[in-house]
Amino acid sequence: MNVTAEKFGYPDAVVKEFDHWAVLVRPAQPTLGSLVLVCRDAASRFGDISQAAAAELQQATSAIERVLAEAFDYQKINYLMLMMVDPDVHFHVLPRYEEDREYAGAHFVDATWPGPPDITAANPFSAEVKAQLIADLRARFG
Repeated sequence: MNVTAEKFGYPDAVVKEFDHWAVLVRPAQPTLGSLVLVCRDAASRFGDISQAAAAELQQATSAIERVLAEAFDYQKINYLMLMMVDPDVHFHVLPRYEEDREYAGAHFVDATWPGPPDITAANPFSAEVKAQLIADLRARFG
């Protein structure tokens, strides 16, 4: 795998692996269920991903949206491709919520709703909550 995936906790934080993409729980959760979708291709520009990865992106995003809707009933979803620090092609996936969410005893707020998300924000939660989130999402992805 690549350095971007490793930075976001690969392989421990993985909830689903596709042939060309990996879905990981973000270590910081600006909103409940925030993920990182990392391309497995050796590409640092979106235009350089393989045709196979581009085709599989639809499958990956459909699965992400289904799983997060079932799990957390988000109102909107944001995909951010910033690539300012981490070199490999990836998206920050942020489900957005008009109202606060409770999960495994932790309280999650979407502090910038309905405006643009702040990916530097983080809701506080324990390692146990993170482990539960990873396990729950893995089970839902199947």
